[in-house]
Amino acid sequence: MPAANDSLASQRLSDVLAQTKVLSKVPAKVAEKPLVWSIAASDSGGGAGIQADVLTLQDLGCHACTVLTAITAQNSVRVQALDPVSNTMLQAQLDALKNDLPARVIKIGLLPTPDSILLLAGWLQDYKAQHRLLVVADPVLGSSTGQHWHSEDLLDAWRALLPQIDVLTPNLPELGLLSGRPNQAIDEQVALLQALGVSTVLVKGGHASKSAEVTDVLYHQDAIIAFSASRLQSPHQHGTGCTLASALAAFLAHGYPLEDALVLARAYVQAALQQGYATGAGPGALAHPGWPTKPSYLPRIESANWPTAPIEPFAGISQPLAVYPVVDSLALLEQLVPEQPGCIQLRIKQGSLAEISEQIAAAVALCRKHQVRLFINDHWQLAIEHGAYGVHLGQQDIEQADLAAIQRAGLRLGISSHGPYELVRALQLRPSYIALGHVFATQTKQMPSQPQGLHKLALSVPLCDGTPTVAIGGIDQHSFANVCASKVHGVAMVSAITQAEQPSESLRRFKQLWEQHYAYHR
Repeated sequence: MPAANDSLASQRLSDVLAQTKVLSKVPAKVAEKPLVWSIAASDSGGGAGIQADVLTLQDLGCHACTVLTAITAQNSVRVQALDPVSNTMLQAQLDALKNDLPARVIKIGLLPTPDSILLLAGWLQDYKAQHRLLVVADPVLGSSTGQHWHSEDLLDAWRALLPQIDVLTPNLPELGLLSGRPNQAIDEQVALLQALGVSTVLVKGGHASKSAEVTDVLYHQDAIIAFSASRLQSPHQHGTGCTLASALAAFLAHGYPLEDALVLARAYVQAALQQGYATGAGPGALAHPGWPTKPSYLPRIESANWPTAPIEPFAGISQPLAVYPVVDSLALLEQLVPEQPGCIQLRIKQGSLAEISEQIAAAVALCRKHQVRLFINDHWQLAIEHGAYGVHLGQQDIEQADLAAIQRAGLRLGISSHGPYELVRALQLRPSYIALGHVFATQTKQMPSQPQGLHKLALSVPLCDGTPTVAIGGIDQHSFANVCASKVHGVAMVSAITQAEQPSESLRRFKQLWEQHYAYHR
């Protein structure tokens, strides 16, 4: 690069560093306020219903629109009266929002009459045919203070609504009522509801036996995934179902895939329960604690084929991973290793096993000579055989790898993640580091997930609970300083180095940017 350009790039870096140092002192804000509708009843006690929905949606950076289905007279002890709104008024509210405030997600709560449910079912069928949106429904069929309002006609109407619902969140009693088979196995009850048209069911476990944990089970496509958290003994749990469904709707509205949104919603509710407070003589309300940032509130995840957590963590990494080139050939690695990167990864996808083994052996010898930490992508057996510093595995590769063998060999383990769900699964395995990606659009390989962006990257780092993090995906010299500002422990560079005219010079430039950034922020 010519000297004049170096000077210009240095000035640009200084400007960005000055900006990010100021921004780092400001709490992260959601970049936009997506519109989420709550179709629910009013709770005059303020702990559940449409009041809890609005508080939760606003707390999580959404704009809440409301469609009132009923007015209740209730306090923390009991529901004293319930008065449904007329179907004319229900229709008018829906049409008013449709014409001006289109929903990204709709959350449904208490629907008081069969007629109102059938009206909503027909209205949603038309609306969803014209708009792309998701519907989350919490089928409220009674109150936490013991009142019930369901009949066979009302349950039949709910079953007619199921095809318009994308995610249904019943507790165990509600599942039994809607399926009509409360004595059958939960899996069979869920299958009955799915046959009626709802694709995804989250069965909430709060009403299960009083075990030490509460486990919610997600039935989604062909997967069954359990999300567990410690059972909190706080009596202040009024509105838990409303808050969970609203939080799920909020995170879906922010563009998180279902599993990611559910991880964050469960963490939000756990924090809300932990910080719940008394209101009247009965159960108190949940708090509204803001965007989840504490790892202690994250759920534990169990699913088929995912290995159990090891007794001991994988070997740690004492020095920052810093600038972390990812290369696909021994030739590129030979160019870069003399420049002393923080570490380097060899990702070989082509060649016979014998050829790959030969390249890995040569790479290990070269990195030892230059005292550079070498991670091998995927080929964990060869990494063990040749004594590499560590192994990097994707989420699918984890399911086939012998993690115990990697750990016995003393190798470090890095795991890829593409959102909160995969991040939590990776954390459970206690790896040496977690890769957070992909941050920006990348041409390196086809990605099934959407880019995370800087905002979601910054929100993910504190959830890692001290486990080193590496940002990866589409990062270049223009975005490098802002990525560093998220406080990651390393930045993985692929095409910005490997496709540069002079890869070694590009690596030197990124090392300088890294050192300048951390010198500035000390």
